[in-house]
Amino acid sequence: MAGMLKNMNKTTKNNMITYLMVIVVYAVIQVLVTSGSLSSLFTGLLVPICTYIILAISLNLVVGFLGELSLGHAGFMCIGAFTSAFFSKCMKGVIEPDLLRFMIALLIGAVCAGIFGILIGIPVLRLNGDYLAIVTLAFGEIIKNVINVFYIGKDSKGFHFSMKDSVSLNMEPDGKILLNGPQGISGTPKDSTFTIGFILILITLGIVLNLISSRTGRAIMAVRDDRIAAESVGINITKYKLIAFSLSAAIAGMAGVLYSHNLSSLMATPQNFGYNMSIMILVFVVLGGMGSFRGSIIAAVVLTMLPEVLRGLADYRMLIYAIVLIIMMLFNWAPAARNWRARVMEKIRGTKNKKEAA
Repeated sequence: MAGMLKNMNKTTKNNMITYLMVIVVYAVIQVLVTSGSLSSLFTGLLVPICTYIILAISLNLVVGFLGELSLGHAGFMCIGAFTSAFFSKCMKGVIEPDLLRFMIALLIGAVCAGIFGILIGIPVLRLNGDYLAIVTLAFGEIIKNVINVFYIGKDSKGFHFSMKDSVSLNMEPDGKILLNGPQGISGTPKDSTFTIGFILILITLGIVLNLISSRTGRAIMAVRDDRIAAESVGINITKYKLIAFSLSAAIAGMAGVLYSHNLSSLMATPQNFGYNMSIMILVFVVLGGMGSFRGSIIAAVVLTMLPEVLRGLADYRMLIYAIVLIIMMLFNWAPAARNWRARVMEKIRGTKNKKEAA
């Protein structure tokens, strides 16, 4: 293994290390779960952590590699969550086995979120400045409120729609409410598991890392580094921005599918899909290092588990959480800390080279 890593180029080596890190952590956690060493509290956090990792990776594609600020990632997650949950509830007992139904729901959630990403990106990505941040923030709030006013039911006559209340659906007595306004969707099949979350993380990494290493990825980074220079050599700015943004939205929709199928009741509340969720995902990206997918994964895991680890400290829990955030920010971005990390890495490489020479 060491010989293989030595012969790889730097990018491939970093990608392999990221994959191996995810696989090793999954294997360790599976052993802990099987042996009963992991508490029910942390076992319940496994699927949400996978969701946040996927969201952080997808947002890093926009913020870290495209160089644009998006504040509505929770909106794309919301679209993926509700479209897939609606499909799964309609097809429950119709499409078997459950895994096939979940895979179709996953595809539906990702495609719907990606389509909304394209619809938002086409007019906004042509502009310079922070317009994308403003529009995506508004989109995230709008989609959540729109879902809360819809009532959808189904009986032998077909689907019924209303924007008033469930009584206005005028269904037959045996009719079934599928989407109940602010109460959302209840009875979604709980198909999400930690193993499925792990597989989706690997798929997400595969898609994003291959994109970054491709010709399209290099064009996206060229747009980020110097828009004018990229345009002068014939790169279609809007096209490559749209590719990165819509792919990021589709992956966020996929995370929403995983999230919705882990809950028995799905509601479009500010806590689940509000701007606070979008800001939290952005914090994962910034603290993990913009452009570093491995850093985003680590930040998502640490910052999701930390409040639960500190729960026993009661009043001091959020204070310690805030201190950890500050330390992580300084460690990643302070010039002195970055210089220190560079010196340490040089010493490690120097020691390794001396041993190989001997």
